[in-house]
Amino acid sequence: MLLHGFTQTGRCWGPVGEVLARDHGVVRLDAPGHGGSSAVRADLTETGRLAAEAGGPAVYLGYSMGARMALHAALDHGEAVQGLVLVGGTAGIEDDDERASRRQRDLLLSRRLRNGGVDAFLSEWLAQPLFAGLPPWAHFADERRRNTAEGLASSLELAGTGSQVPRWKDLERLPMPVLVMAGTKDQRYAELAQRIAAGIGTNAAVALVPGAGHAAHLEQPDAFLDHLLPWLLRLP
Repeated sequence: MLLHGFTQTGRCWGPVGEVLARDHGVVRLDAPGHGGSSAVRADLTETGRLAAEAGGPAVYLGYSMGARMALHAALDHGEAVQGLVLVGGTAGIEDDDERASRRQRDLLLSRRLRNGGVDAFLSEWLAQPLFAGLPPWAHFADERRRNTAEGLASSLELAGTGSQVPRWKDLERLPMPVLVMAGTKDQRYAELAQRIAAGIGTNAAVALVPGAGHAAHLEQPDAFLDHLLPWLLRLP
């Protein structure tokens, strides 16, 4: 089960999705508010349920927003999640003031989406330093334009990091094998990866992808797969 990042769709996995599909049954979900699910409204808790329902017993791989969704599926519907891979994810913002500030930023972004439309928003979104390492093909410009302003705005409001209830104290309940990944150039999420794995325990491993930023699976797909594929082979 592949869960994509914000403004992407299930078709935005590039070489990683293609390689996985050679030897695995792959489900590529369009997250609520995105692509073919643009009309679906769901917070992270509901999205976790929907993902577990759609994927059934499987390994769940989520990137960024998708990592937060996969984490909720694993915490609340662990019977479906046989293995968990989190790429550039977080268990939430613990500080109340910081979380409230992020919530306000998410709401401002949602207003700009509704007022300015998808094209203008995408130009601004992809210009962030966070995505500076993306090769041109990985912008998936046409695919991202399948999204609607209302769908993306609702995703920010319902499932943005500012709306996420922190789940750090729940991590130790995860029983399945977990691989937590980030790019070495993405310092913030590399540190979060270490913290998430420590919170889970001995069933969690960390893999940092050299030369990659936030979208490690798109910036350095070969190096990403060098970590992911052996880990998958070791699953019971």
